Amino acid sequence: MVLGTIPIWGEQVLLCRRAIEPRLGMWTLPAGFMEVGESTAHGAMRETMEEAGARVALGPLFSVLDVPHVDQVHLFYLATLRDLDFAAGPESLEVRLFHEHEIPWSSIAFRTIVATLRFYFHDRRQGLMSLHTGDIREIQLPHESHTQLDQPR
Repeated sequence: MVLGTIPIWGEQVLLCRRAIEPRLGMWTLPAGFMEVGESTAHGAMRETMEEAGARVALGPLFSVLDVPHVDQVHLFYLATLRDLDFAAGPESLEVRLFHEHEIPWSSIAFRTIVATLRFYFHDRRQGLMSLHTGDIREIQLPHESHTQLDQPR
C-alpha cells in the first residue's frame, strides 16, 4: 500500500520532485510504502516528513485508488501544513508550493497523483470534499482537468 498526503497551505499544494526512479525528476505528492506495524495515518505523515520535511495536521481520507497492474493501492489524506518550514528529503530533488494553474501537469509522475490532484481542485471549487475511490484504469475525472489521464505512467 502506498500512503501519502495532499499538503495544503491556503490555496496551494506542496509537491515533491523525485530524486529516485521510477519517474526521476518528475513531480509527485509526498507518498511511499506503508511499513510493518504502522497505521495508514501514521505512514502518510511519516512519508510527508521524509520526502518533504513537512509537518502536517492530518485531515480526512481523500482518495483510495486501486492500481491493479502493479498490485498496489494508493491512499491519500488531506493535510494542512503546520508551517512553511519544509525541505527536500533524500528522495526529493526539491519541494515547493503550487497554485493549481502553476502545477506542471505534463511532469506529474503517476496517474494516481494526477487523479488525486484533479479531484482535489475540483472538490475545492465545488466547496465540498468527498472520498474518491476506484480503479485507476476506469476512473472518470472532472471535465475541467488540465491533462489527459489516459497517458501511460
